[in-house]
Amino acid sequence: MSNVIAGKKVLVTGAAMGLGKSFAERAIDEGASDVVLWDINEVALAKTAAELQARGKAKIVHQQVDVSDPQAIADAAAAVRERVGDIEILVNNAGIVRGNGYFWETENKADIDKTMAINSLAPMYITLEFLPAMVANTGTESRILNIASSAGLVSNPRMAVYAGSKWAALGWSDSVRLELEQSGNKHVKISTFCPTYINTGMFDGAKGVLFTPMIKQEDAVDTAWNGMKNGTPVNIMPWTSRMNRAIGGLMPQRLRDFYLNAVGVYHSMDEFTGHKN
Repeated sequence: MSNVIAGKKVLVTGAAMGLGKSFAERAIDEGASDVVLWDINEVALAKTAAELQARGKAKIVHQQVDVSDPQAIADAAAAVRERVGDIEILVNNAGIVRGNGYFWETENKADIDKTMAINSLAPMYITLEFLPAMVANTGTESRILNIASSAGLVSNPRMAVYAGSKWAALGWSDSVRLELEQSGNKHVKISTFCPTYINTGMFDGAKGVLFTPMIKQEDAVDTAWNGMKNGTPVNIMPWTSRMNRAIGGLMPQRLRDFYLNAVGVYHSMDEFTGHKN
């Protein structure tokens, strides 16, 4: 596998902790020249930036950014271009999940707006800030990694808004991938990562599905990062999610519902709590 990271300028959203922090660590370890960290949690972000600066030779830039706000994205992106230059590796990792009831039990409509803004719209706005330069720079291999979810592949009760946001993210991401190929801009590759529940704490309380344990964070990072470098279009993890997607596409609707209910997918969010804070 060629090292497409060495000497590149990397930006990671949701970088203060969890997957985002791990992606930033990979970028540093593989010789990135600059690593830009975006997160809304200013305290955790500053702590992570200090840790990463001590990890390697990469220049670390951290910015508190609310990616649910398009203007905040535009302002932060302009600052990145001025201070760092054009981003060549973009990881759209920031995401949220809120609520665990049925859709009609939603009490705070702002949760819908926030979920769609962060999970669906933010990757679009952020990518639009940096993709044109990637396309124009034909002599440089560039990559975009978009973190979606297996919830973008299979419908699931008690997470209707989250699933809707990830369906949108997957459909958009893979469509842009096709546009790049169709237009002959194969030096830019987009990869979409669709995992089930990962043990970062975001999905605390979610039940395991038959033959599908909670994914370890390091395994998720390995799969997503290597897939991004290779330009793998869509990475689905684990194998049971790939199987469920294939079976679901072949089965009649009622039979598919019976199967996914039987293996536990449709009840995986019954006891979801998520992060305590």
